Amino acid sequence: MKPLIQNNMKYMKENLFEKSLIKIQKSIGIVSIVLLVLGTQSCENNFLDVVPDNVETIDLAFKLRNEAEKYLFTCYSYLPKNGDAIYNIAMLAGDEVWIPGQDEAINSYAFDIARNYQRVSNPYMDVWEGRYQGGGPSDRYRIFAGIRHCNTFLENVEDKTKIADLNPAERLRWTGEAKFLKAYYHYYLMRMYGPIPVMRKNVPIDAPIEEIQVSREPIDKTIDYLVTLLDEAALVLPPQITDTQNELGRITRPIALGIKAEILLMAASPLFNGNADMAGFKGKDGTPYFNPTLDPLKWKKAADAAKEAISVAEANGNKIFYKEDISFDIESVTRKKLDITEAVTERWNNEIIWANPNSRTYELQRLCMAPLINTVSHSQARKVLSPTLESAQMFYTKNGVPIEEDKTLDFSEITQLKEAGSEDKYNISVGYKTSILNFNREPRFYADLGFDGAIWYKYDSGSDDTRWHIEAKYKDYAGSADAFDFNVTGYYLKKLVNWEQTFGGGSLYKDYAWPELRLSDLYLMYAEALNEVEGPTADVLKYVDQIRTRAGLKGVAESWQNFSKNPLKFTSKDGMREIIHHERNIELAFEGKNYWDIKRWKKATQEFNEPVKGWNVFGSTEADYYQVRTLFQQRFVSPRDYFWPINENTLIQNPNLVQAPGW
Repeated sequence: MKPLIQNNMKYMKENLFEKSLIKIQKSIGIVSIVLLVLGTQSCENNFLDVVPDNVETIDLAFKLRNEAEKYLFTCYSYLPKNGDAIYNIAMLAGDEVWIPGQDEAINSYAFDIARNYQRVSNPYMDVWEGRYQGGGPSDRYRIFAGIRHCNTFLENVEDKTKIADLNPAERLRWTGEAKFLKAYYHYYLMRMYGPIPVMRKNVPIDAPIEEIQVSREPIDKTIDYLVTLLDEAALVLPPQITDTQNELGRITRPIALGIKAEILLMAASPLFNGNADMAGFKGKDGTPYFNPTLDPLKWKKAADAAKEAISVAEANGNKIFYKEDISFDIESVTRKKLDITEAVTERWNNEIIWANPNSRTYELQRLCMAPLINTVSHSQARKVLSPTLESAQMFYTKNGVPIEEDKTLDFSEITQLKEAGSEDKYNISVGYKTSILNFNREPRFYADLGFDGAIWYKYDSGSDDTRWHIEAKYKDYAGSADAFDFNVTGYYLKKLVNWEQTFGGGSLYKDYAWPELRLSDLYLMYAEALNEVEGPTADVLKYVDQIRTRAGLKGVAESWQNFSKNPLKFTSKDGMREIIHHERNIELAFEGKNYWDIKRWKKATQEFNEPVKGWNVFGSTEADYYQVRTLFQQRFVSPRDYFWPINENTLIQNPNLVQAPGW
């Protein structure tokens, strides 16, 4: 597919009027809301010009179909680059993954948030202003600017007197795409900031000051508006992409309905639904932003939306992915691991509902990959994205229950070592001694994680399931001896590396578009919402069990009844809620979901106030290496850290805005 962004270059801005911009900045305080221009201190030269001095340029953009389509692709260009570890906020802002400190390997402001360094003055990952990595690469893709583009596009394309050569069906489709993008950009802001200003239409730069100085809006009012936008979009969007050569990545009906379900699930969750901690969060006029009374109906809306999205997605070919086109004779254990990882990394597979082709993953894979032979340099396979010890402990046992619940297995002394035998050979190299934590685990553990002695099956292994394994002690070739590119926990992130990665003449990674939404995610959304409405019904178990079946596990009921110390856990709403939360954490691990889930569930005070731990990666012997090392003591302050602060200067410039609680 030709990247969408490449089509918008003709109308990129050549010259802005800096004096006018500075005057506007001083008067309104939220430059990115009322202007599309992205620089707060200097002018940019690579964005569409919608400043009134150049209205003629906009008129030209909407005279002909070809030019209008380029403007639409500009609207797409603001989609967050979640396939990049730096710009995917959730990848490094929580505790799933840790990296070397002091910016040795990569400079991530999200990682500064994970280490409690967020600040009111010049906030990190400042998506509101599009600064400090909050605006995508080079801070060029500011979300409020993207919203303004969408509004400009809709204003012109919905005017049937414009774009004479655009047929009615395409006009409807394009408006649906822009409405989706507009809704998604607002939602992206809401996850971070809670109540936000809703930009239903663009504010003219010559508008009275009371119009320019916008305010946050109540959560429920905003959700209703976004749902309306998505419903309108879904009505006119195509059910699937038929022109796969040119249109993969463009928005479809299942995508719109899936994100609608995701938004409604967020709205029903404890952070947004009946959150008494936010009772004092009000506008300057006294308008409360949160309803402190729990509304159970919100869970019903979320369940209905998820079920509708699933039905439409499945009707248009989406299904749980199984890797079927393997030409090699490999063991079922290995095949199962490919079922799991390739559901994420195989391009445009039938489980992926929405992938973003402008968010590529080559560098992400390089940050995950470990050198598996001594001729590969640390710069080719950087291995710096290190799953934490807590992430490793999160995965189930081979019996499909949490390690602390399994009545047949004991993981209480994880520094105890065990030698891999022939029965382990497809997961751990025979003869290797490693922690008991790495034995008797579910298939997703071995698919997603690498560790000292772990088998790493790749395409170039052919029919030799055990060709590659990791050697990770300090002086080993995958160890942490490099000054910059080193693993800090002793666990390696296999899940995000496509199996067609090869070594030879330098590392080669098969790039894939970042999957924003998978069918498995929708299944778990539906199960979570339905459980809150009806309790652990057969339908709840059905959708969770479909995920577990692909993961090589028995169903919830069978696993808990036979192996859990709490065999009836799944029979209560509270118990099933915990199981579903755990299942989401595992199935969607390292995909940028966990951090937002933990926050919407209001579990961050518990989860992000624990020490971050890993193995002693600087140990050269087994006895030294398998010692638990504390990397950092996280500190999450509630309710303050649930929402991002707005820059202090923005609040000074716009007195109608109020700061988030605790900042």
